[in-house]
Amino acid sequence: QAAQQIASASTRRDMLLEQQTQWQNQLVKLQQRQTLLAEQKQAVYIATATDIDDEMSRRIRHHQEDRAKKNDRWQLIECPLKLSELLMEIQQTQVEQKADTVYLVDCLTLWLNNQLYSQREKNSEQQQQYLKSEIKVLVAALHNLNADIVLVSNEVGLGVIPLGQSTRLYVDFCGWLNQQVAEISEQVTLVTAGIPLVIKSVNTVKSKAE
Repeated sequence: QAAQQIASASTRRDMLLEQQTQWQNQLVKLQQRQTLLAEQKQAVYIATATDIDDEMSRRIRHHQEDRAKKNDRWQLIECPLKLSELLMEIQQTQVEQKADTVYLVDCLTLWLNNQLYSQREKNSEQQQQYLKSEIKVLVAALHNLNADIVLVSNEVGLGVIPLGQSTRLYVDFCGWLNQQVAEISEQVTLVTAGIPLVIKSVNTVKSKAE
């Protein structure tokens, strides 16, 4: 069953797992993500971040300026919450137009944060049920997507266990989200200190099987 979930040769679902470090390091990681897409005909940047404070505004502005300097032909779609619905729309577009496009989702971590924040008035049990449902729908949409896509997520579970209940809930679901997306991805790359380390590759799995 797991083998059936792996994308076909004509479709790629790649995942970049980032260990959060200094802001300077994020610049290196951004270059790594964009390098993966350099040879594609058209690139669509799906941004899940929201402009909530000055620091985030500076980050968003820097990314915009960096793409402009490189003259990258990026199409930008801002999608803080309805990512699953957007992926379903993309799948329909691929079927109708056979578009040669690669998609970059940056990032799943903020998407999950936005989902949790949207349920801030609910109790913990209700929040958990909601997040489980949203993750299930997202993974299904990714599994059915016949398009090249790179998904960025942060590895937030390597440090000390948080004291706050809501923070622990967030960290737990980040881990579960990463696991489920990694399971259906053709390649999973851990980026730390600006250095990419491939920890899963379909080609590697096939070679060992042979």
